[in-house]
Amino acid sequence: MLRIIDARSGEPTEVRPGLLRVHAHVTAADTSALRVLLTADVLARALEMGGTPVVTVAAPTPALRARADELGIRPAEPDAPGVGRVLHVVGVRDTAPDGVRVEVAPVTGPAGPASAVRLALLAQARRQPVDLGAASLTEARDTLDRWRAAVAVWATRPSRPVPEEVREGLRTAWEDDLDVPAVLATLRRVEDADDMPDGARFEAYAYADRLLGLELTREIGASA
Repeated sequence: MLRIIDARSGEPTEVRPGLLRVHAHVTAADTSALRVLLTADVLARALEMGGTPVVTVAAPTPALRARADELGIRPAEPDAPGVGRVLHVVGVRDTAPDGVRVEVAPVTGPAGPASAVRLALLAQARRQPVDLGAASLTEARDTLDRWRAAVAVWATRPSRPVPEEVREGLRTAWEDDLDVPAVLATLRRVEDADDMPDGARFEAYAYADRLLGLELTREIGASA
């Protein structure tokens, strides 16, 4: 069961099954607001993977919505009053109505390639400020290039199920206050494991990408 730290109380809150509304509160069009939308998107994905129906709500400006589209952030409803319990996703200086509050730290630095920006933002805990400098964007781009190429190769190998300890590690990470950096750390261990069949590596990466939204399978068949 997903547990989220409520920024209002500092206490963990168990998100029990039942229709939920993830409401991303954005008033600007900068990269900090983009990170709020991204966090709401990943939170909704995590809930859906646990079998919880979700309605995502946000009213971004057209400019911010265009940037969100580039990052693969799924569209949201402009409003859904009274639909389900609500989780509010907000910037640290923003306000929200009463309810569980999921805070997201600000972002500084220039914009970069959309897929690299998505990974660079996901690689940091959401309450940690992020500087999208050249080094972090280059590292994210290189990691994505390497993983996508590897996944394309692993996809040609005989399929194997995701090892249970890997599946459990991934779910434990994202159910623990949406710890996406721990999810990425698990994928790095899978990448480096000497005793894991490539088919199992592929399934593990494809499974995790349902949460991450990084298009890790995009290069499959590209060289065919």
